[in-house]
Amino acid sequence: MDVFAGKTVIVTGAASGMGRALSEELAGRGANVVLADINAAPLEEAAASLSEAGSSARAAVLDVTDFEALKKLVEDTAAQHGRLDYIFNNAGISIGGEAQDHTYDDWHREIDTDLYGVVHGVAAAYPVMVKQGSGHIVNTSSFSGLWASSLQVAYVTSKWGVVGLSEALRVEGKLHGVKVSVVCPGFVRTGMYDTIKLIGFDYDKIVRIAPKGIPPQEAARGILRGVERNKAIILVPRWLIVPWVLQRLSPGLMRWTLGLATKILIRAAKIET
Repeated sequence: MDVFAGKTVIVTGAASGMGRALSEELAGRGANVVLADINAAPLEEAAASLSEAGSSARAAVLDVTDFEALKKLVEDTAAQHGRLDYIFNNAGISIGGEAQDHTYDDWHREIDTDLYGVVHGVAAAYPVMVKQGSGHIVNTSSFSGLWASSLQVAYVTSKWGVVGLSEALRVEGKLHGVKVSVVCPGFVRTGMYDTIKLIGFDYDKIVRIAPKGIPPQEAARGILRGVERNKAIILVPRWLIVPWVLQRLSPGLMRWTLGLATKILIRAAKIET
């Protein structure tokens, strides 16, 4: 039997991209999936599509920066199904540009969504899972949570926080039968390409330069393989292990490489003022 069959799962950021792909993969493997997102129309369409295909799926419109809303969803889901087996804290945004050009609101919005959105999911789900003695929390960070990609400092701040949270909670969670994994994807062809806020850079030029990435369906399958194996850090695609090892063995060389890439991006796509 599939490990996800009959399990109760919440996926945030499920209206599009990697969150939707995860929801589709999980539903297709027999899970009871609750899709959560702030964008109502595409969320309802995604859930309806899964339901029409015979899967157990429902939509929950919410903002992950609203802890009480997320807590209520977790508690209601656990009460309805008798337990919560997985939560994928996947919702996120991206703001790019030089740090000097970020406003305080830019910093606040990025960290509220990408870090506190995960904190809220953990704070809501972890006590439920501890009480039932089982469960798996899967937090989405980024390859930028493993090495310090420049020109997205607020994003990196959030994603490093998600990695640290996940690593620390994994140690504690093991004492209570709760598993914790962190996903560090590279470039994935998601809606974030369309919704990213770029400060001081030409969007079209950045899109032309940036790698196109892997399809979200491929990323979702890789993530679920890692979850099945209870991996602490899940890298998708797998070749990201190369820069990760380089970062660990020679952080100075990695900083030099990233610095060179930063200079190239500024010269190629920075808007002159």
